[in-house]
Amino acid sequence: MARAPTSKKPSQLVVLRGDAAARAPGEVWLVGAGPGDPELLTLKALKALGRADVVVHDGLVSAAILDLAPQAARRLSVAKRKSRHSYAQDEINRMLVAFAREGLTVVRLKGGDPFIFGRGGEELEACRAAGVVCHVVPGVTAALASAAAAGAPLTHRGMAQAVTFVTGHAASGGEPDLDWASLAKANQTVVIYMGVSTAPAIAARLIVAGRSGATPALIVADASLPTERRITTTLAGLASAAAEVEGAALLIVGEAMALASSLPLVGRDSDAQPRRVGVSEVAPISPVIVDASDSPTLTAARSFPPHRGGGRVR
Repeated sequence: MARAPTSKKPSQLVVLRGDAAARAPGEVWLVGAGPGDPELLTLKALKALGRADVVVHDGLVSAAILDLAPQAARRLSVAKRKSRHSYAQDEINRMLVAFAREGLTVVRLKGGDPFIFGRGGEELEACRAAGVVCHVVPGVTAALASAAAAGAPLTHRGMAQAVTFVTGHAASGGEPDLDWASLAKANQTVVIYMGVSTAPAIAARLIVAGRSGATPALIVADASLPTERRITTTLAGLASAAAEVEGAALLIVGEAMALASSLPLVGRDSDAQPRRVGVSEVAPISPVIVDASDSPTLTAARSFPPHRGGGRVR
């Protein structure tokens, strides 16, 4: 007796292109681009950037630094601005993983340092969860560049025995929930990232918690760039000084910020009002760019292999 014909089931096999199947796994490099001056890149950051197939970069990364990537590398901006995000963080995480799974070397280029309010930890976790090797290259964070340019050390014997980095915004937006009593103690430096719009609330909280309104304060915008601007003021004057600033800037409060006014380019006018100071009067340093292709082999001594849980992570 003849069998009745049976319908064929759709194939569950996925045919991969030969070149994709043979391609070695890619990897992700979380690279700190520093505050903007290409000369403040680390050599390791430069070498990683020189070998990138894809550069996924923040909006604050300068064009001069992006130009150090290979001409053939794809550049993709994932700029975040207040209330305007080109990509959600989850989308960026998936993007990094997808590019690496295509066998590409992905450089996630982040302003400053990846682990200082840069969401680098979230991106590292996403790579680990997906089994993608991820390396981290630290960068010069804006606080270090701002303090150095102004000649106002973040720590100083007799003036600042501690320094604390805080964010000026809560995760859900608005005023951050911080330990104001601790931050209000004297002889310490408080560095506030992303705090321009919340400066009035931050200053009020610190003063109510006991920090003197006469405590010196410094605002720095575009640290390390030719467009850098500095405003010296006090904690009591922080709100009005911040109102003069457009865009991103760093707020620094602490006794050691008084040293900023001792420099020729930074200080107070005779009426003791905050004075905005540029660095255009300073002779620029001729850039020295190293060709990454001629530099020593890029190593990943402090890289992070995929984290699978349960075992020891190197």
